[in-house]
Amino acid sequence: MELAEPVGISAAALWLPRGRDRVEDAVAEGRLTRRHAEDLGHTAVPAALDESAPDMAVSAASDVLDAAGIEPKALDLTFHASMYYQGHDLWSPAHYVAHRIGAERALPIGIQQVCNGGSSAVQLASAYLTAARTTGSPRSRRALVTTADRFVAPGFDRWASDYGVAYGDGGTALVLTAPAADGDPLLLLSVASTAAPELEEMHRGADPFAPVPRGVRDRVDMRVTKRAYLREHGNEGFVAANLRGIRTVVGEALVDAGMHPYDLRLRYAVLPRFGRRTLRDSWRAVLAEHTSAEPLEYGLATGHLGAGDAVAGIADLMRERALAPGEAALVFSAGAGFTWSCLVVQAPDR
Repeated sequence: MELAEPVGISAAALWLPRGRDRVEDAVAEGRLTRRHAEDLGHTAVPAALDESAPDMAVSAASDVLDAAGIEPKALDLTFHASMYYQGHDLWSPAHYVAHRIGAERALPIGIQQVCNGGSSAVQLASAYLTAARTTGSPRSRRALVTTADRFVAPGFDRWASDYGVAYGDGGTALVLTAPAADGDPLLLLSVASTAAPELEEMHRGADPFAPVPRGVRDRVDMRVTKRAYLREHGNEGFVAANLRGIRTVVGEALVDAGMHPYDLRLRYAVLPRFGRRTLRDSWRAVLAEHTSAEPLEYGLATGHLGAGDAVAGIADLMRERALAPGEAALVFSAGAGFTWSCLVVQAPDR
């Protein structure tokens, strides 16, 4: 998606709980084999003790608004994206976050696009903000994007519910502003997304439709549905779609940002927070063919943050001040469905 003008990223935050779930404990308890633990590459991932997922989003939102120096009443929109259960049935966590932070005049919008939800929220918020600018209104417009997930028993095993991914708990937030302000530490230049809907079966498998959540089995088990898919279709279709998805979003995002794959301004490629082997086999090689950007793995200490990988990646870039003025980064996410996204962010060339 080419933006009519860059959107400012006023601040971004990653909020992690104090608890940690150690991989050694998972291996000792028989939840994870030693080989799979080595493939993941994590020693521990953050684990919420008493914090709910939406409350972690509220904490991240409070941090990011403080960092940006923005009052909650100045927000026009709030987006909340999540992957897993948010604590109540038939209830809107997006409205809860807006209520708790005091965003009284904002329109809350919930995004449910599994692991790609954060990027989708950023894309939709940016589209809204830039479209609003075309009306000629001189007023700056602001959107808050939050994500949060908590992966706990008995419904989810963060180590054993999926292949090649360990799931960490946490909340993320960022503030987008249009037009970009002089003090914004990063600019969002473009967002590209592509999908392969035929792969939805990988997370449905041979299971019947259930009348209630976890009506087929008492724990989310993506390994079962993926094995059923692979028995029926093999692995070739997914491998080809994944390569095509990554190539597509890299190409489109760079074109829309006015860059080329070997642009000297392009410094980093922030990878999704998947396991080490998954990144090696499915991401690093294809990216090396299409960009000279240096891959960054921020997920070794956190695991996969559900809907929050992309926003967390932006927060880490800001925290480390990784980009010099004028330098840019590709920030990736991908999620079941399947959908792939790439955001191009740049430090202003002051």
